[in-house]
Amino acid sequence: MQKLSELTHFQEQQNIVLQGYDPISAGGFTQVPNAILKDPKISTNAKVVYAMLLSYAWHNNKVFPGQERMAEDIGMSRPSVTKAIGELVKAEYLEVTRRGQGRTNVYILKAVVKTN
Repeated sequence: MQKLSELTHFQEQQNIVLQGYDPISAGGFTQVPNAILKDPKISTNAKVVYAMLLSYAWHNNKVFPGQERMAEDIGMSRPSVTKAIGELVKAEYLEVTRRGQGRTNVYILKAVVKTN
């Protein structure tokens, strides 16, 4: 019996190949609720910011990412992150507690997502 990796016709059919590393140990992954992904009322940027907040929350016991840090990690501008956070707050997926001048906000991801 041939190994799957030895089958050339299989390799030719793949359009994404993970080679040389285990994707979980190479950085993990973040699961985003389908209700967020499918919500037409929020932008793609808001969905990506939500995913990044989840990533921070799952990979750290306690983290207070600044918007500059989020923007850098995502590859978007800080004003775009700020706008996306506003969308998430308006849609009630996120609550933001401001901690004062010079300190980062506390982001509370809602555990219960409203569905239509």
